[in-house]
Order: sequence, then structure tokens, then C-alpha cells
Amino acid sequence: MSLSIDRIRKNFGEFRAVDDVSFEVQPGRMFGFLGTNGAGKTTTMRMVLDIIRPDSGRITLDGRSNQEIPRNEFGYLPEERGLYPKMKVEEQLLFLAQLYGADKHAAKRSLDQWFKRLEIEENRDKQVDQLSKGNQQKIQFLAAVLHDPRVLVLDEPFSGLDPVNAVQMKDAFQDMRDQGKIVIFSTHQLDQAQEMCEDVAIIHRGKMEITGDVQSVRESGGQKILRLGVAGDSELDWLSSHPDAQIRHRRREYIEMQIPDESVAERILQDALQRRAQVTLYEVTVPSLNDIFLSEVQGAGDSMSDIEQNQATAREEVLA
Repeated sequence: MSLSIDRIRKNFGEFRAVDDVSFEVQPGRMFGFLGTNGAGKTTTMRMVLDIIRPDSGRITLDGRSNQEIPRNEFGYLPEERGLYPKMKVEEQLLFLAQLYGADKHAAKRSLDQWFKRLEIEENRDKQVDQLSKGNQQKIQFLAAVLHDPRVLVLDEPFSGLDPVNAVQMKDAFQDMRDQGKIVIFSTHQLDQAQEMCEDVAIIHRGKMEITGDVQSVRESGGQKILRLGVAGDSELDWLSSHPDAQIRHRRREYIEMQIPDESVAERILQDALQRRAQVTLYEVTVPSLNDIFLSEVQGAGDSMSDIEQNQATAREEVLA
């Protein structure tokens, strides 16, 4: 079983929101669909769910068009909450589960377990609009999973969650993955995706920039990150003019720099020791997903101000 997105496109008037996007999601692996707001993530997810349809291209689940797949095979946690604000929580969740074809008694048993797990049992008889934003997000998640879908689409799922609730939800998402479900995690928060996902795709201005497993994507730029720290009065100012090192951050404990490979890191370490520096930190890593994303975006010729303006334009065009 796999979900395949093959060269899909979607226009809104003259604006092309999604342009020739392809990727594949395997069961039992968390897939991160990454990009800034307005990049085309939500439009793509809505096409996966058959809420809107692509102008061209195909979306298939097990080789069958998603337009032929029963709706109860999919679960969707949208960024914008879509619950009935005046309806009681338990009544609403059971109602929605039955709309997807779930047995009421089985859904009730599952709901009792989820209430305990997410520590929201006291909210079952409350109206949705009486809950905190974090608990509303938990209820929205239960609406997406109570009918036991095969495919789960999470659009900015940590919106409105404090750190404690975020950990609970993260565990729940990973449990869905471990059950062998197809889980797509759509977000602009790349640090969360790096922590949670096995595979990722980066979209920018509606076009696919890069896709693959997290480690290979992080290694794709061919660069390394060196963190070098020294104690006492040792100085590292000489690194500012090093031909093979680009300083990224200066921290109190260390300097972080971008280098082409580990051999450069070794030479820098030797130089520091020859200068009698007391080295307290020497760490070589690959760039983060955020580093890769910024590199891909800047490689496309965008400045950060361009990105922000494009996000606003895209949202206005789609909503028009």
C-alpha cells in the first residue's frame, strides 16, 4: 500500500498554486511535506483528500485513483478548525465517526481510550467553544482518527499547542505511523519535521524542490557544519578570514561555521591546537532541514523578503 502523487498541477485563475508535484508516501513512515505558508502545501493536501481536484496529474492509493477511494479511508486534521462550536464534544465525535461509517459502539470504546490517553475525559460533555485552543486541537485530531482511516493528513498539527500537549500529540501521531498507516505531516516548522519524519519533500512556489529520506536530504547539499568551542582567553577571530569556512553563528560557547567537508574541519582543529587554543567543543554534523530549505529557496533566487511577499500573494490569490 502506498500513496502516489504523480505530476499534479492546480491553477486558481492565472495563479498556479501547484506545479508538476510528485512524491510517494509509504505506510509506517512519517512523511513531512514542507514549505512556507503559501507554498502550495494545503492545496496539495486538499487534492490528496479529493476536496479539490487537480487540473492534471494523478493521485492514487494502491494503484486506484483517490477519486474512487471511499472517504472513510482518509482522516484530515486541518490547520483551520472545522468543528461545530456549540455541539458537545462526545456527541459530535460519535456523530462524525458514524458519518464515516464507523460502528457507534466501537467508536465509543475507542473514544473512551483516546480521552484517557490525551487526558481530556472531563471535556466530553462540554461544548467545543468552551475548550482551550490546545484541547480543541485534540478534539479535531480525534475527529480525524476515530473512524480508523488508512491515510492521515496532518496540516500544521501543532498549531495552538503548548509544549506538554505537543508531546502528547506527537506520541499519538507516531502511534498512527507505527500501526502502519500512511501519515503526511504538512508544516512550515522544519525543526519538528526533522525530529518526527523519516521522509520529506520540500515545496516552494508550488514547485517541488527536493524529496527523499531525511538523512539523504540533509546530506544533499554536500556541506558540513562545524561547531568549535574554546576555553579561556583563546581567540577564534582568525577563522573570519579562513578560505574554506563560512561563519554562521557566534555563540558564547562556540562558533558555528559551514565547511565543504570533514577534511577542512580537521585542518581547522589542527590550526586551533597549534595556536594553543583549549578546545572544549569539536562537532561536525550535516546541515539541518532548515538549512537545506533556505539553500534551496535562495538557489531559486528568492530573498527572505521575497518569500514573505510570495506567501501573502499566494494566500490572497487562492482565497479570491
